Amino acid sequence: MNEQERHKKKAQKQKEKVDASVAKAQIERGIVLVITGNGKGKSTSGFGTVTRCIGHGYKAAVVQFIKGKWDCGERNLLEQNGVPFAVMGTGFTWDTQDRAADIAAATEVWQEGKKFLADPQYHVVLLDEMTYMLGYDYLDKQEVLDAIKNRPENQSVIITGRGAIRELRDMADTVSEIKDEKHAFKAGIKARQGVDW
Repeated sequence: MNEQERHKKKAQKQKEKVDASVAKAQIERGIVLVITGNGKGKSTSGFGTVTRCIGHGYKAAVVQFIKGKWDCGERNLLEQNGVPFAVMGTGFTWDTQDRAADIAAATEVWQEGKKFLADPQYHVVLLDEMTYMLGYDYLDKQEVLDAIKNRPENQSVIITGRGAIRELRDMADTVSEIKDEKHAFKAGIKARQGVDW
């Protein structure tokens, strides 16, 4: 058997495995995707999925916790394409240093988030940096979990942020852990507009 024949045989076995897996996956419904971990790219991944959704002609909505005050390239682009945003206006919690104000701001933006999660027109809802709201006890954990669980059947929800709580991981269909192996910022390189934000 020559190299081409060996390659073809190996590829055929792989194709059979993939085809069998695809044939098994027949349930059609929205999913809960948690993107967590200490590495860079969690929000970027969530926004990439929102962009994919819009590119296919579906509707999406975004709730931004924590980073709401920053100029956001994704928001600049997606709002122009009809994606509604609910933005927590206080920014980073370590900047405000006011727990009561942060809780009030989180609660206010969460009211908009609940509306998105109840609306079947949205194919995807991104809850960007939501993990912090649950980890810091800024929002009622059970209320958030119930809103996600009781969303329209075909709606997918993406939750990003470090330290996703166990209950959120358990309810998710997919959990991706982003690992921080190396980061330019730790080497003193300033975050760049259009790359990091």
